Amino acid sequence: MLGQQSTHPAMMTGKPTTAASRFYPWLVFALSFGLLLSDYMSRQVLNAVFPLLKAEWALSDTELGALGGVVALMVGLLTFPLSILADRWGRVRSLTLMAALWSVATLGCALANSFGEMFIARLCVGIGEAAYGSVGIAVVLSVFPRHLRASLSSAFIAGGARFGAGHGRRRHLSAHFGWRWAFAGMALFGLVLVVIYRAVITEPRLLNERRKLGEDLATDARRESLAMRPLLSALFSAPSILCAYVGSALQLLVMGALLAWMPSFLSRYYGMATDRAGMTAAAFVLAAGAGMVICGALTDWVARKAPSRKWLMAMAYSLTCCALLTVAFRLPAGGAQLALIGLGMLLVGGTAGPASAVVANLTRPAIHATAFATLTLANNLLGLAPGPFLTGVIADRVGLLGALQVVPLTGLLAAACFVAGRRYYAADLQRLEHQRALRDAQQANA
Repeated sequence: MLGQQSTHPAMMTGKPTTAASRFYPWLVFALSFGLLLSDYMSRQVLNAVFPLLKAEWALSDTELGALGGVVALMVGLLTFPLSILADRWGRVRSLTLMAALWSVATLGCALANSFGEMFIARLCVGIGEAAYGSVGIAVVLSVFPRHLRASLSSAFIAGGARFGAGHGRRRHLSAHFGWRWAFAGMALFGLVLVVIYRAVITEPRLLNERRKLGEDLATDARRESLAMRPLLSALFSAPSILCAYVGSALQLLVMGALLAWMPSFLSRYYGMATDRAGMTAAAFVLAAGAGMVICGALTDWVARKAPSRKWLMAMAYSLTCCALLTVAFRLPAGGAQLALIGLGMLLVGGTAGPASAVVANLTRPAIHATAFATLTLANNLLGLAPGPFLTGVIADRVGLLGALQVVPLTGLLAAACFVAGRRYYAADLQRLEHQRALRDAQQANA
């Protein structure tokens, strides 16, 4: 199908034929955003019921951290191979299959009767979610202009944090009907979205939107023939893209730890009941989601004439967040502490948009799903997976408060990576443009 579509003259020349549709791209964004919301709600619903599971099954903080981290671990291990398959098999078909799998697995969590059963169900959730973030964002960016990449990337990724809007309601649901209904509700939500997405979003419509934007789709027809060696070279040869991978992951380690443990922190140190702790934690998570969108839009505005400023913005977000959270968790419980935590949460995911935009700028559109898969792999293996688990391990030794005092310092390492990335960015972009010019010349001669 991809090969047949690319034979259209306008596609081969890369020139737009009509004004791009204003409605369909935003419909793609809305439905993809909705599925990402389901993705993270299915992943993070566990955090809302940590205290209930801890009491019912007598689990340690390390075991709770393992249940939270296994999903991110599977995402990290499988996102790269599954994204490569999605680039070849079809992104829309792959997305709907993934969403159906994680929704059914979440239903399995509702039926679990022991730590072992819950662990297996959570592992399956991770398999289903493995490549959604990378493939989904590739679908979204494919139907929008390049200058919106940081804003759209941050807004899309913020879908993961926006689950906070339902975080408190899941706590309320679990408090009144039991934790099993919290999982069951997330599963049904995901399955309904799968049906709608599959009916509305199609590969031919996506290709048509790209053609209207003037994208050169000839490379799409050669996606299947892309060899592994040049693919790996495109993904890992530039020093700046390596810095973006690692810096983004280290900052998200802080975010993953806070999202997982904030409800428990409020329950233990503020004496909040389950439902109230959930509502309060929801406000912090909403701050993280809003902060991603704001930071992404601000980055696009600041870097509109100087792309390298994306690195400066990422550095600023990491360092400021580190300072705010480090001070916050050393204050006594009270309004001042909660206020500083809230400010830190506004910036904790702020690097997601700049990092995604850098990765998109340093790779060809034909491999964007695989490029974002690599970013997702780094984010999960180095950040989201170890974040909750390491926090739980440290908490079993020095207490949860002590663990949360240490974790934000990871932001210093993230900032160091962004400093290094900025140093190489201009040269890497120039080299990429030179390679594209050579490739175009070879194709013209052929």
